[in-house]
Amino acid sequence: MDIHGLKNTAQRLMADDKGLLAMDESLGTCNKRFEALGIPQTEEYRRKYRQLIVTTPQLEESISGAILFDETVYQKTEDGVSFLSLLEHKGIIAGIKVDQGAVPLAAFPDEKITEGLDGLRQRLESYYALGIRFAKWRAVIKIDEGIPTKACIKANALTLARYATLCQETGLVPIVEPEVLMDGNHTLERCAEVTQDVLKEVFNELYEQRVCLEGMILKPNMVVPGLNCNVQQKAEDIAEATISCFLKVIPAAVGGVAFLSGGQSYELASERLNMMHLRFGQVMPWPLTFSFSRAIQQPALDIWKGEDQNIAAAQKMLAYRASCNSAARRAEYSQAMEAI
Repeated sequence: MDIHGLKNTAQRLMADDKGLLAMDESLGTCNKRFEALGIPQTEEYRRKYRQLIVTTPQLEESISGAILFDETVYQKTEDGVSFLSLLEHKGIIAGIKVDQGAVPLAAFPDEKITEGLDGLRQRLESYYALGIRFAKWRAVIKIDEGIPTKACIKANALTLARYATLCQETGLVPIVEPEVLMDGNHTLERCAEVTQDVLKEVFNELYEQRVCLEGMILKPNMVVPGLNCNVQQKAEDIAEATISCFLKVIPAAVGGVAFLSGGQSYELASERLNMMHLRFGQVMPWPLTFSFSRAIQQPALDIWKGEDQNIAAAQKMLAYRASCNSAARRAEYSQAMEAI
């Protein structure tokens, strides 16, 4: 294991107030978003969309790494330039989603386990040879009556740890993503309790599987109330609950923490990240940044709508939303930035 190389990659991903762009939507997810906007659900339009993203001017000023989907790794521009080459030229590190999705956990109704360990070592080696330098694996934890169970949390934590070990063996920085879903009517306090339990178990398993913490990045949810909860706290309360939880269970040695957006509006995601840095920037032992998908891409997708004449305007919006989150990492984001 090249620990020095892993640490260096993790540090580069977390450097200079930048964050990660999660452009790793599965075929089903990407097609669903296209369908809602009347965009043809074809490989060519997915290629055009990803080309729009990787050719966006100034994207590298706010984005240090891009998480890709397998299809995207092999795609090229209309001029025949590979997307991987474009990202490298911009100084953006290429990553890859390697899990194969969440499926029902046998004997545990309404709970899921993420698959994809079979053949993972070989897939990681192939991606490394292409120039990929980090990977991502997502586990999903649902809050509801009687769930999550300890068995579900433990099973997903062990799977995340095994994935992380295989990544580091291959030379890839693992992004470990245990997502406690926002779906439901649970309170902020309940989310904090579950998130703490999940992260505690995840790090127990990471220790057991001998993962180098300095050479990994955690991609957690923010501690927030369920989307259907009657009480929706302010950004100050979200920041307090999230950082208090993290300080209890995330070791200081971790290479970085990069939030998922998890269905939050892009304004709320930026506002809450900003508040965490504003209030707790001096006490956090790890770099704290963003790894957003919809919270950066959706406004640009809404503008593009599959039309070539909209590409420049969509790219301008994409770069702007990325810059808003970079500003949030510096505690310099404000609602005034939304008046564009």
